[in-house]
Amino acid sequence: MLKPIRRIVTGHDAQGLSIIASDGPSPHALAMMDSPAFGLTDLWVTHESPADNAGTIDPAARKIVLEPPPRGTIFRVVEFPPDAQVEGKVDSGKVFDAIGARAAHDPTSSRHAAMHRTRSVDYAIVLSGEIWAVMDVGETLMRAGDCLIQRGTNHSWSNRSAGPCLVAFILVDAKPLS
Repeated sequence: MLKPIRRIVTGHDAQGLSIIASDGPSPHALAMMDSPAFGLTDLWVTHESPADNAGTIDPAARKIVLEPPPRGTIFRVVEFPPDAQVEGKVDSGKVFDAIGARAAHDPTSSRHAAMHRTRSVDYAIVLSGEIWAVMDVGETLMRAGDCLIQRGTNHSWSNRSAGPCLVAFILVDAKPLS
């Protein structure tokens, strides 16, 4: 089961004073391929920049997809199980289909089965555990507190440890690389 991610959203009351509008586990979670600890939890989505803070509608209440909306952002947490728990059990193509991103997947890569490229700048912050950031050439181990700025590069994530890894991502729409 995916770790529930507490989401606290602020807002305004009828007098315009700041309030805690909601506080509880994000209801926007997607388990990947029936794996008990592999999935995405979306916390917030914006559809434009600058973002619109008016209203009370939850913009993350939508189908979970990999990339942010045009001129928008996604704030999410991904739980990565150890590779040993999912190797040979997960069809990467089906995972990318489930998040509307078949075109982002690079099934020809010999580096990792889940190599992909998004049209975004992604800020990745390891919250707990450890994970390898895998590039076409090279890789680096990231531990809790480490941050990576992913700039539209072909990449994947490899959890070679014995425990799960939680990574927070902020995805910002970007111009496609030519």
